[in-house]
Amino acid sequence: MTTKTITQLTQEAIALLKQLIATPSFSSEEDQTALHIENWMTTNAIIFQRDQNNIWATNLHYDPKKPNLLLNSHHDTVKPNQGYTLNPFEAIEKDGKIFGLGSNDAGGCLVSLLATFTHFYKSEDLPYNLIMAATAEEESSGPNGLNSLLKLLPEIDCAIVGEPTEMQLAIAEKGLLVLDVTVEGIAGHAAHPNDQNPIYKALPVIQWFESYPFEKVSEVLGPVKMTVTQINAGKQHNVVPAECQLVVDVRVNDCYSNIEILEHIQQQVKAIVKPRSLHLNASSIAKSHRLVQAGIALGRSTYGSPTLSDQSVLSCQSLKLGPGQSPRSHTADEFIYRSEIEEGIQLYTAILSDFFNNTKAASASA
Repeated sequence: MTTKTITQLTQEAIALLKQLIATPSFSSEEDQTALHIENWMTTNAIIFQRDQNNIWATNLHYDPKKPNLLLNSHHDTVKPNQGYTLNPFEAIEKDGKIFGLGSNDAGGCLVSLLATFTHFYKSEDLPYNLIMAATAEEESSGPNGLNSLLKLLPEIDCAIVGEPTEMQLAIAEKGLLVLDVTVEGIAGHAAHPNDQNPIYKALPVIQWFESYPFEKVSEVLGPVKMTVTQINAGKQHNVVPAECQLVVDVRVNDCYSNIEILEHIQQQVKAIVKPRSLHLNASSIAKSHRLVQAGIALGRSTYGSPTLSDQSVLSCQSLKLGPGQSPRSHTADEFIYRSEIEEGIQLYTAILSDFFNNTKAASASA
């Protein structure tokens, strides 16, 4: 097989994106889009493996003595919202835009990374191994996505996670901690005195979440942000309930682990605080990392991302980077520009080329 040009890979990546859009792939229902990704691998003579709906491969000349760089994005989507005026499962290309569910989040990133991986697949002198993982259940933070695949992959030294960042360098990402908070009181008739009304007792708890400042503020991600998003108490107008339940969304910066935040909150508030999970931690990569520096050298800027991705399940340094715009994700008539995919593939390959060259040069001078 002759080596394909970047232009050829780009055209084929856009064709794959249109196939993915036309194939429903809600979280945990990605079996058919996995087949399209398998077909990409087979067509390009890439040796791959599949675990549930996760497809992964290493570069042809994998060397277990070398460090490993993961390229990852997801092929599941959320469900289309009621605001769609177009068929969410029809890849309509118009005015330079490719419309369809999952086009921006994260189909454009996924196909761009697949093209990039294919470009480097047969290279014999890479200083890092490349691992490509097209994964499932990212949107639902489900149990059978990247988090389950990691046990099958070689140890990852650093990663690029494909999410729409306008090809700017998200060098940090806030973690997520969802808390179920129960304020206890004493049930009784509303006509009688009761100084243990849990709704009233919840007021200072809510105020604490609104105003409490965690001491450590991240240079990139700013402060920890806590938001009460749900409240539930009582079923009858004349009955004081026994408890008041709150749900709190906590966005954790890279100065804390989720367990540190949880333990501090449990010490501070007069309520029962239970986390739904603890594994969605903040992520970051040093600005001095050669991968980031390669992007900066190509005119890319750095920033901190408030949104969650599969970075949260990685323990290595990771960079969020991809074509498209984050605010378009999960919107009606979602789209990505064809030019964004073209630029994405060019920049991914250029950043990795510079990263590899700089790594080789540093090794030679050591």
